[in-house]
Amino acid sequence: MSSRSISLADVSVRFGGKCALDGVSIDIAAGEIVSLIGPSGSGKSTLLRIIAGLQRPSSGRVLIGGVTVADAGTFVEPDVRRVGMVFQDYALFPHLTVADNVAYGLCTMPREAARRRVAALLDSIALADRAASYPHMLSGGERQRVALARALAPAPDILLLDEPFCSLDASLRERIRDEAMQLVRGAGTTVVLVTHDAADAAAAGGRVALMHDGALLSEQTPIPTTGVTHVSTV
Repeated sequence: MSSRSISLADVSVRFGGKCALDGVSIDIAAGEIVSLIGPSGSGKSTLLRIIAGLQRPSSGRVLIGGVTVADAGTFVEPDVRRVGMVFQDYALFPHLTVADNVAYGLCTMPREAARRRVAALLDSIALADRAASYPHMLSGGERQRVALARALAPAPDILLLDEPFCSLDASLRERIRDEAMQLVRGAGTTVVLVTHDAADAAAAGGRVALMHDGALLSEQTPIPTTGVTHVSTV
C-alpha cells in the first residue's frame, strides 16, 4: 500500500459568522500517523473533512502528495483523492453483507481479485466467518473492524479516522483499539486520527496535534502515556 503526504497552509473554514477552522497549517509526512486531539467543537472533524474533500476551505491551500487539491481556484473531488475514511458511526450499509460492505470500494477491480482482497481483509480482522452477516447482526467492535476493513480495501494513500473508538464499551475499547491500530500501522498508509481521548492518541503513536476553537495550538511527538512533554507551540 502506498502513502502520500498532506499539507495544509493557513486553512480556514467559516459557516456564517462561526469560524470552524482558523488559519490551520500542518505538514504530515507520507506514512506518518498523526492524532488530532481536543474537545468537541474544536475543529478536528472539520479538518478531516477538508483533507477528504467533503468540505471546501473558505481560504488557504490543501496539498496531497505535493499536489494542490483545494485553494481559491482548485478543488479536487473526494473520489479521486485516494483517501479512506472511518466515521464515528461507521456508516456501514445496512442492506449489504459484511463481505459486500468491504467490497464496496472495489467496483473497478476484477471480480476475482476483489474477492481475494475481501477474503484477506476479513481474515486480518478475524471476521471471515461473518462474511454473510449483516451489520445489525454484529457487535459494536465487529462493526468497527468492518468499517476499517472497508476503508482499507481500495488501498488508500491516506486513512482518516474520525473518533472510531468512541462508541465502544469501555471493557472492549482498549483491546479493539490496539488491534485496529496494529492493522493500520501494518498497512503503511498515512493516518490522521481524530479523538478527544489521550489514550487513543497514545495507542496510535506518532505525532499529536492539540486543537481548540478551530486553531492548532501545539504538537508533540510522540505522546506519552502519562503527562505531557516535548510540546512545541505551532
